[in-house]
Amino acid sequence: MKKKIFIGIGVFLLVIIASLAAIPIFFKDQIKAKIEQSINENVDAKVTFTDASLSLFKNFPQANVGIQKLIIINKAPFVGDTLVAFEELNLQMSIKELFNDENEPMTLKAISVKNGKANILFNKDGIGNFDIAIKDDKKDDSKSKPFAMNIQNYSLENFKFKYYDERSKIKMVINELNHEGTGNFASDVLDLDTKSTAKISLDMDKMNYMKNVAISLDAVLGIDLGKSKYTFKDNTAKINELPLQFNGFIQLLEDGQDYDLTFKTPTSSFKNFLGLVPAAYAGDLNTVKTTGNFTVAGFAKGKLTDTTVPKFNIAIASNNASFQYPDLPKSVQNIIIDTKIINETGLMNDTYVNLDKLSFRIDQDVFTAKANIRNVATNALVDAALKGTINLANVTKAYPVKLDTPLSGILKADVTTKFDMKSVETSQYQNIQNAGNMTLTGFNYTGEGMAKPVQIKQAVVAFNPNQIRLNQLDMKTGNSDIQMTGTLDNFYGFVFRNQILKGNFNMNSNNFLVSDFMAPTAAKAGESTKSENTKTNKEAVKIPAFLDCTISAKANTVVYDNLTMKAVSGKMIIRDEAVTLQNVTTNIFDGQIGLNGLISTKGKVPTFNMNLDLSKVDIAKTFTQLDMLKKIAPIAGIINGKLNSNIKLSGNLNATEMTPDLATISGNLLGQLLSTTVNSSNSQMLSALGSQVKFLDVSKLNLNDVKAALSFDNGKVSVKPFKIKYQDINAEIGGSHGFDQNMNYNIKMDVPAKYLGAEVNKLLAKLTPADAAKIENIPVTALMTGNFSSPKVSTDMKQASTNLASQIVKLQKDKLLNQGTSALGNLLGGSKKDPADTTKTKDPKKDAVKNAAGDLLNGLFGKKKKPATTP
Repeated sequence: MKKKIFIGIGVFLLVIIASLAAIPIFFKDQIKAKIEQSINENVDAKVTFTDASLSLFKNFPQANVGIQKLIIINKAPFVGDTLVAFEELNLQMSIKELFNDENEPMTLKAISVKNGKANILFNKDGIGNFDIAIKDDKKDDSKSKPFAMNIQNYSLENFKFKYYDERSKIKMVINELNHEGTGNFASDVLDLDTKSTAKISLDMDKMNYMKNVAISLDAVLGIDLGKSKYTFKDNTAKINELPLQFNGFIQLLEDGQDYDLTFKTPTSSFKNFLGLVPAAYAGDLNTVKTTGNFTVAGFAKGKLTDTTVPKFNIAIASNNASFQYPDLPKSVQNIIIDTKIINETGLMNDTYVNLDKLSFRIDQDVFTAKANIRNVATNALVDAALKGTINLANVTKAYPVKLDTPLSGILKADVTTKFDMKSVETSQYQNIQNAGNMTLTGFNYTGEGMAKPVQIKQAVVAFNPNQIRLNQLDMKTGNSDIQMTGTLDNFYGFVFRNQILKGNFNMNSNNFLVSDFMAPTAAKAGESTKSENTKTNKEAVKIPAFLDCTISAKANTVVYDNLTMKAVSGKMIIRDEAVTLQNVTTNIFDGQIGLNGLISTKGKVPTFNMNLDLSKVDIAKTFTQLDMLKKIAPIAGIINGKLNSNIKLSGNLNATEMTPDLATISGNLLGQLLSTTVNSSNSQMLSALGSQVKFLDVSKLNLNDVKAALSFDNGKVSVKPFKIKYQDINAEIGGSHGFDQNMNYNIKMDVPAKYLGAEVNKLLAKLTPADAAKIENIPVTALMTGNFSSPKVSTDMKQASTNLASQIVKLQKDKLLNQGTSALGNLLGGSKKDPADTTKTKDPKKDAVKNAAGDLLNGLFGKKKKPATTP
């Protein structure tokens, strides 16, 4: 009996579970339709979502409606802007709500959002993009609302919130927002228990006030929904680790919000100040010994509207405080902070900041600062002063800042400055008033951003009325030394308005090694290198986008890769992520090279465009030590002598080494050879040519004053035909080769007959000097193919010899026609015809010419004449 009961209960449970699993399938379309109905009836925007689901198990006994990838996109005047996007939105309700009538609303119990974002925008007319509710005159009042609110709790997980007001230029970003609240929204008056964590960034008119500041707030808010009033009750807040408590309320009004808030630090320990520092840099605050106090207190009272802000006063104070970390040898003493942020009128522009004093001492070094900022909303007026000495080595001895290697050096400052932001923005430097000096001596730094340790012997900066001048910079890194002077024209624009940093500098160096400024960066975890032998990846070199400066440079020696350049001088203009080189000259390869061009890293692939002037450089050194030129003119490596040349070329650069990508370069070269000799034994091509053309001794080629022009593109070099002379032979050379060393060259030679062999010379010897002088030079062509290391040479010598024979035959033919056959017979060594020979001859003169030509060709190609036969 018991067994049957258990079986019955089991079957019943299975039926219930199967029903709960099946219900979502039957109600999915109904839920999706109600969601779409709710959106269409209430929202004037473009709304999309990929799917809607229903689960009876996720939050049992509540039903869970899930909406995936919901996006709300604004219409005019913010057309195309994303207002809200949720990766996942979950709505919880009682299961019985699923069985409501079609027009009966579903009552929501809870809402949760995961991985969402919201963008709140106000345009210059004060219109917000969040006002997307359909106005009452557009709604159909006959329809029932498909959803009703009876929320008990809600949550946001990993939410991002952006706020931007185009008129006030206020931008706030809340990242990594996690927030949850519990309360009965069915009641008009309730207590909402909330927990929140986030990171906040705040900018006002291009000036950054907060950047990823961690905040948290656990608060019970008293909510009066009828009055839209929110009152702070029990609450604990933190900015980083600085604790704050709030009292008062915020009330929403038709024209804005009404604030009546006070806040303060619950304790006065100086640890509160250290709590403002991000935890990653503050160390363990529980072990720090402090004296003195640190307090933050203030209020905000009044309305926030389109034209007003609440009046407020924020006071930050500390008097004669100190701190020391137990495991560090130094302490920071005599800390004084007196800062106020005040608005007494409710007008944003009347806000002012007074840093009346900031002072501290480490050992005997005292550093003080003060500043005053007014007109913060329109044209901020800044009046500031710095004075004191800091031994940088004491920074890590008094504060647990994490550095790969400790800092060293003495920083001294005595500077005053007064300026307004509008003058900074418009570069009205005459309105900026600076005075004083800042020096840095004995500074040493090792770390990210520099390939080798940096030692600054001395740096002196003078703050002049409208300019910041670098009077001296004497530094070393690796084996490189740099001495520099110059000016910065818009330092404040760079610091406060993210403007381009402009300047002009003069740089001198005795030794400048490019490798001292370029270091490999270890590959990140999970990244593979291109080669198994490559243990590190190098970062792509990028020319800074924030620089617009001119550097006039001189260096006695510059070393780049395997090249050593002497007496380097020229001008570099750094602008728009590019370097323009002007009138750069250097002594190298026993001559001089002049360079003008552009290197740009603005695109995805760095590019270059150069114009090189080579003056009396050593040919062999130039074309063997520069890989690019070696590919363009490989034959030049076996030529001894000097070269004058102009080379124009452009292409892509390797992103990490900043060397030319040979597969992409194009351009042209014009060159003139000076005082040259040829080392033919090192050239397979010349050796092969000499073996095929016997009369040519390639070691005696004279290339002096030869001028050549070539162009290159897509890995192929085309050589425009140029002329050379070998003894009394004129030649013309032209053709092409590839960077892969395959070639196709044509040598056309105008060859005197005497070079065509012994047989030809025997024939020529039988001519009278007058006749021999009539023989024209014979064109001979040599074709070179294959590649430079394994060349193939073919010639048309046989055809040339045939052409020579034709000349001689024609010459003698003309002579025989005028003188008869006896002359030709005597010329060829023949005898007079036997009188007894009765052979019939139709034309004795023509037969004699024919026989003579045959004998000549046979002799030319080494064939023996057959003996005459007797009939």
